Amino acid sequence: MRTFGVEEELLIVDPDSGQPLALADALLSGHRLAADDAPPDQHALKTRDKTAYDDETGLSAELKLEQIETQTRPCLEYSELLPQIRAGRLLADQAARKFGARVAALATSPFGLASHTTPDPRYARMLERFGLTAQEQLTCGFHVHTSIESEDEGVAVLDRIRDKLAVLTALSANSPFWMGMHTGFASYRTQAWNRWPTSGPSAIFGTYSQYRRVVTRLLDSGVMLDEGMIYFDARLSRNHPTVEVRVADVCLRAEDAALIAVLVRALVETASREWQEGVEPAPVPTVLLRMAAWQASSSGLGGELLDFGTFRPAPARDVVRSLVDYLAPVLADQGELALARQGVEDIISRGTGSAEQRRVRDAAAETAPDDGGLGAVVAHAVGVTMRGASGQPEVDEAPDLLRVRQV
Repeated sequence: MRTFGVEEELLIVDPDSGQPLALADALLSGHRLAADDAPPDQHALKTRDKTAYDDETGLSAELKLEQIETQTRPCLEYSELLPQIRAGRLLADQAARKFGARVAALATSPFGLASHTTPDPRYARMLERFGLTAQEQLTCGFHVHTSIESEDEGVAVLDRIRDKLAVLTALSANSPFWMGMHTGFASYRTQAWNRWPTSGPSAIFGTYSQYRRVVTRLLDSGVMLDEGMIYFDARLSRNHPTVEVRVADVCLRAEDAALIAVLVRALVETASREWQEGVEPAPVPTVLLRMAAWQASSSGLGGELLDFGTFRPAPARDVVRSLVDYLAPVLADQGELALARQGVEDIISRGTGSAEQRRVRDAAAETAPDDGGLGAVVAHAVGVTMRGASGQPEVDEAPDLLRVRQV
């Protein structure tokens, strides 16, 4: 079985008001703050099985000081991955509680704010180059890494999974609010994120050399700062022998995150088998993939999606179930078919994180006129984020000054 691991981006929030807090530097005090996706230190890669830009605790900085990233180790099974996701959330929450804060698995903040960029030269250049897009980019995604045997296999996988990725956006949708407003989208993170020039679906590459040619041409354009800003929906990792799928919102529930990782790994294995059997990638125009992604971002599981076979509208729950059916041979081989079917049905039954946020806001809005119920949304998210995480942090009560710290 292929190994897989995940990265989760979490919001740092005030547990009383629900407002994001710019505390990532304090949480990571004593560790090196460095830009996400920065070029790896080659000596570090030779001496340990991680890049120089992951700190020793499994937490790392992101673009904004109001967020923090957790990483798991490579895993072989859902039963191994889920506890690591929960452990990462607990670790981040323990660090936050030392400063009177908490963490929440929300893909966007329900509250409006002027976010603060992590003090790193690369991020400073991004802010200067991309203006409002970088200023407003307080979004939290969920990235799944799945191992591959070679770059050729990796590109073959990218070419064959591109038409199914929008289903994962719908399944993970967890960002209905933005700047204090209901956006009308289930995953507004997708809309905000796709303002970057290289984000979104990519064309069929065909070969690894062609993939490199495209990346080189993008860099030669002078628009992007470096290769870390190649933000395709799925890409080859530069630091690890993996395919990295980047379309999902961070999930409110840890078990949903682990389920999506299982589906991603099955997608990668299915695509590899098709490549080995000579099955050509579906020649879906990239513009149609953008329509599918937009529709998934808009409705989540609450309406219709574009079916990944026909690219015509179909009930979202049917499209999600069809994805599991498509992956069934690999899921069965890996002993994960029943788990995947049940996990998908659980999300269909209770709704995505976005639907859950809306329910909490609607229930609290009448009794919380000052913030329209958004504080209750964050408080609920903090509790759900930490479900299943064992152990309680041993921290002293934080001073009020740290609790409300703003930079």
